[in-house]
Amino acid sequence: MISTPEEQQIGDEYLLNLFLTPEGISNPAPWYKKLREDMPIFESSNGALFLSRFDDCQSVFRDNRFGKGDQSGPGGSMLPREESPEVVAFRIEVNEARTQTSPSLLFLDPPDHTRLRGLVNRAFTPRRIDSMRMSIRDLTEECLDELAEESGGDAMEILGFLPVNVIGELVGVPRSDWNYFRPLVNDGVANLEASPTLEELKASHAAFTEMGEYFRQLLYERKKNPQNDLISALIEVEESGDRISEDEVVSTVILLFAAGMETTQNLIGNGLAALFDHPEQHNLLWENPDLVPSAVEEMLRWDSPVQLDGRTALEATEINGIKIEEGRSVVTLIGAANRDPEKFVNPDDFLVRRDEGPPLSFASGIHYCLGANLARAEGQEMFAGLIRRFSSIQQAGELEQRGRMTLRGFKTVPVSVTER
Repeated sequence: MISTPEEQQIGDEYLLNLFLTPEGISNPAPWYKKLREDMPIFESSNGALFLSRFDDCQSVFRDNRFGKGDQSGPGGSMLPREESPEVVAFRIEVNEARTQTSPSLLFLDPPDHTRLRGLVNRAFTPRRIDSMRMSIRDLTEECLDELAEESGGDAMEILGFLPVNVIGELVGVPRSDWNYFRPLVNDGVANLEASPTLEELKASHAAFTEMGEYFRQLLYERKKNPQNDLISALIEVEESGDRISEDEVVSTVILLFAAGMETTQNLIGNGLAALFDHPEQHNLLWENPDLVPSAVEEMLRWDSPVQLDGRTALEATEINGIKIEEGRSVVTLIGAANRDPEKFVNPDDFLVRRDEGPPLSFASGIHYCLGANLARAEGQEMFAGLIRRFSSIQQAGELEQRGRMTLRGFKTVPVSVTER
């Protein structure tokens, strides 16, 4: 046993406060700090290890002896849960169904992960992302035009359209269908949280089923009429005989759509909230647009769009000298790691000039986020555009959080803007 019964009792209380109380979900930083200082490698009463230090989390991400053995999403089944028997039964049913189809990259380990990631990388190239930079800028300008027209509005409703539009164009979704995906993705990712309701889980399953049907139909259309888009490029890989199936093409596109929309949407909202809470940094950024790249990295660190991830020990190994047996579940608390004072000086200060290396917001190792460069490009274009177009952007009402922990962000961010 890594933690004593007394430590488990205290640590379990920390986790319950972190994942299952409105206060913890609203502001996880104090509970992250308690875990990091009191029990940085904590064995919960259900047997999972929770890591809260930067080096420990990074080490697990980069160690291929830890894999994605749990099909339940980030944190897997090891998160604190308050669930009815009906919810538990439905989770089991959905997870069993998932294992019978081709799982996405999110849940694969080598050699399948190596094969599929390598094939996807041939289509999702840095060159393709670089070629989209002007398109991202144009799509950003459309969002800013709408914001300017009303001298403000809900930034999540207006600016939050950018990632779904960018992913839609990248994948090859017709422009008329872009808005169709926002509610589907929002419903779909609810299953990644610690304690969704049965209704939320059913809506999540229905949303992913609907997206699968849509992309399968789009795949058939692109086979007959290829375009200069990602789904056509994936079909080209499939038809070259390099062992990527139709199911894998569809699951990969769904992953890109869901992850690409959620992370970037939350980056924009969380970034604006951080600027509103730190007016001196807000002013510094607006006076120095060249700080946008470092400011976006700081936004990712300060309030990461993804707060945690999960791994399973595929063989006996160790973490920071502590022996870990095969099959042990590990939860990496990314939000806590990004506030580790051993990695970041004064980590509870939001500093747009900070330059201490990238945070762990996109993980690391073989499961490093496929769309990290795209998300960074979107964030940079959005904040550069805001500075270019508006002499000021101010909070114009109460910000409303979404009440989610794994994928952390805001439901509404009301703003007012003044054009230059």
